[in-house]
Amino acid sequence: MTDVLAGLIPVFAIIALGSALRHVTILDEAGWRAVERLTYFVLFPCFLFGAIAFADFRDAPIGRLSLVLALGMMAMAALAFALRPTFVLDGPAFTSLFQGAVRWNSYVALGAISAILGQPGLALIAVAIAVMVPLANTLCVMVLMRYASHESASPAMLAGQVARNPLIIACAAGIAAQLVDLHVPETLVTGIDLVGKAALPLGLLAVGASLDFRDLKSRIAPLVAASVLKLLVMPLLVAGLATLLGVSGPAMVAAVICAAVPGAPSSFILARQLGGDAPLMAGITTVQTVAALITMPLMLWVLT
Repeated sequence: MTDVLAGLIPVFAIIALGSALRHVTILDEAGWRAVERLTYFVLFPCFLFGAIAFADFRDAPIGRLSLVLALGMMAMAALAFALRPTFVLDGPAFTSLFQGAVRWNSYVALGAISAILGQPGLALIAVAIAVMVPLANTLCVMVLMRYASHESASPAMLAGQVARNPLIIACAAGIAAQLVDLHVPETLVTGIDLVGKAALPLGLLAVGASLDFRDLKSRIAPLVAASVLKLLVMPLLVAGLATLLGVSGPAMVAAVICAAVPGAPSSFILARQLGGDAPLMAGITTVQTVAALITMPLMLWVLT
């Protein structure tokens, strides 16, 4: 438990620093959006490509870990639909509850896995992103198009959403490099590694800057429900699936971390673009991020 806390506290301290920096106006709103874009389109893809292309996967249970994470996310999606009659929510508000239960913050997962598992964990987070990012995007876009938008979620539109995602492109390029055993000059490997390492601190700072503490007292029920589903139920589901499928050791720890992290700030952007309840989505992400400081070490202590 002590080791887990020692690993997670710096991650959440950087998130808190990002929130504080936003309020002292070192960067304005446009500046923080630029940091987000730089991290999302350049730094994080470089990290993912390097983590996959240059990693040693011989001892990693890639197939079983991928199956555990995919099944866990789909189970959460089904649970969100099953619980919908419990809440009096209109279509856009339900999409925010759904995103809050399903989407995950890969920056927090990267920080936690790096701190707790070290270098061997980087290949595992890359596998998780390659599985969970396209699945989460597909599920959430489908739900938003069905319940919050006047447009229909066509296969071509969904394919375009996935194909244009820079994280998925980077994962695909890294997998291709692994398959062909691409020999990259050491200087280029070092350069990619240096650029990729900047993704973690800047990504966590941007997460902190995105937190929105306004109007948290409104609509308490969906805020609490989305947080319980994402921070408690999903790690329990994933841990059960991992045990059932024989995933243990570092892979089990990585799976639980990926399941236990809060929702992603990009959920707010997607809600705003596709007609979802963006203010509710911002509140859910904020509550989850603050609560995860307590729930993540608890889940890791109990389940791993």
